[in-house]
Amino acid sequence: MKFDNYIGIDYSGAKTVESRLKGLQVYEATQDEQPAKITTPAQGVKNWSRFEVAQYCKNVLESDEISIIGIDHGFSFPIDYMKRYGINSWDDFLLDFVRHWPTAEPLTRVDSVRNNNPRIGEAKELRLCEEWTATAKSVFMFDVQGSVAKSTHSGLPWLLWLREIPTFRERVHFWPFDGFDVPDDKSVIVEAYPALYKRRFCKQGRNPDEHDAWSISAWLKEADRREILDRYLNPPLMLDELKKAKLEGWILGVC
Repeated sequence: MKFDNYIGIDYSGAKTVESRLKGLQVYEATQDEQPAKITTPAQGVKNWSRFEVAQYCKNVLESDEISIIGIDHGFSFPIDYMKRYGINSWDDFLLDFVRHWPTAEPLTRVDSVRNNNPRIGEAKELRLCEEWTATAKSVFMFDVQGSVAKSTHSGLPWLLWLREIPTFRERVHFWPFDGFDVPDDKSVIVEAYPALYKRRFCKQGRNPDEHDAWSISAWLKEADRREILDRYLNPPLMLDELKKAKLEGWILGVC
């Protein structure tokens, strides 16, 4: 098997970065163990905050083990958005995004930054990976059931935070922006979409958010065990589609 650990994170863009949210769930599996719920490091506290989840990811990626982390929010925006604002790389996109959407700042909500923001996209704009699925919604479609807009707009600053840790350039692969091929000696962070995986697993008493995170972790492990994970890490894209996906990102499991 390629990885030592398989981590699934069901994300939430509610409230602020310090808020403790029921929708934030973290599960971790190993080669020998099925996914287990990971609790917040704060004693006597039930729910995670987004800040704590970012710190947890940092600790995982700093360890000597090789891990894959699947996070349930968009990692980038559609190509039309990039063209509109003259953005040509994922790193430039993250920097530009944080300048206009400082959603990792204390006491800041997505909705408070959203009003009159010059970097608003259109709800009809889809990434190629979203066009290839039946149910994935635009990262700009706010205020509807099943939307990932708030999660995406609150999670992107933490991807930049992880990206800018100097040692991670050598040990962490941000897929697919660093390439679709993942080196064997690197941990990897991928965009996950629980709707692709969760129906094949029984809930066994888990609530919807728990089951989403559990299913990401379980699917990553199962795909690695079956030796088919590399197939999903290299979707069958034409050259023009590959170029687009290197900027827009891709959902692991969409083929």
